Amino acid sequence: MRLIGRLLVAGVLASIILVATAWAVGALWYHLPVRPSARVATAFLYGVFGLATIVTIFTRLRNWLLLLFLLCFVLLLTWWSTIKPREHADWAPEVARQVTGTRNGDVLTLNNVRDFEWRSKTDFTERWVTRTYDLSQLRTADLFLSQWGNPNIAHVILSFGFKGGDYIAWSVEVRRRVGGAFSPVADLFKSDPLVIVASDERDVVGVRSNFRGEDVQIYRLRASPEAARGLLLEYVQDANALSTTPEFYNSITTNCTTTIVKMMRAVGDVVPFDWRLIVNGYLPEYAYERGALDTSLPLADLRQRSHIAERAKAAGLRPDFSRLIRLDVPSPSAPQKQ
Repeated sequence: MRLIGRLLVAGVLASIILVATAWAVGALWYHLPVRPSARVATAFLYGVFGLATIVTIFTRLRNWLLLLFLLCFVLLLTWWSTIKPREHADWAPEVARQVTGTRNGDVLTLNNVRDFEWRSKTDFTERWVTRTYDLSQLRTADLFLSQWGNPNIAHVILSFGFKGGDYIAWSVEVRRRVGGAFSPVADLFKSDPLVIVASDERDVVGVRSNFRGEDVQIYRLRASPEAARGLLLEYVQDANALSTTPEFYNSITTNCTTTIVKMMRAVGDVVPFDWRLIVNGYLPEYAYERGALDTSLPLADLRQRSHIAERAKAAGLRPDFSRLIRLDVPSPSAPQKQ
């Protein structure tokens, strides 16, 4: 029994060291401030050091090597904590500005709202505007999913609708530089900052459905105006915070889905952890099970009606784009106040 216990402890310890080593190799690979060849060599040597530490768990050298590994890892974490997001860089135009907002009673004023005029996925007229919204006229919240290859992963956009047909869509994105590309692996290692974009749906949704060829879906949420208002104000609060204190985008812990979950919890909604919050292509199933979507229809029918590609392309980014992409999309009744 003692031997089995030692083997279990050794297995757990080896797993911890292996995970720590893999993370450390990635951190050194992406961020060590030396020339590329030295960075690769250092990451390789740290990987060998970690594996050697695992091998020596059952030798007399284990205590000394474990202590040395722990010391090196603490030093690495100390260095890692000093890496902060850039505030200024040659950002890609569509993520060049961070929206901010101010509230005066029911009047919400948003600065740096994106209102690009897209002619192709690379040809556009850049335009940033200031918009004012009456919070007392807020009526709905809708969920957009945009998939571009892997059906298990999607980009999440939340859009708020006002009486009269105005919508403001919020997209949590990677603030990449000109020429940069989205990399889920690189963004685990403090590669790019986080940015919150507020935009017309014709812009942030239309560019995906009409020009990037992504599979965009819309789901009308069962949210009261009060709940939608609270969530919208959480977006504004987070956007204002980012404008003064930048954060890194992280593919697992701080992305378009996890940020929305954090906001929903902040306004009092109970959002239990579920693997579909990470593998967010399955987010509609999660929302359907929790009654956040129209449950009068089978989920398969709801998903079939959710795809907007044909309607979006027919609309052609016209002023009534938002109305046209919602045709034939079921809208659940919002919960009533008690």
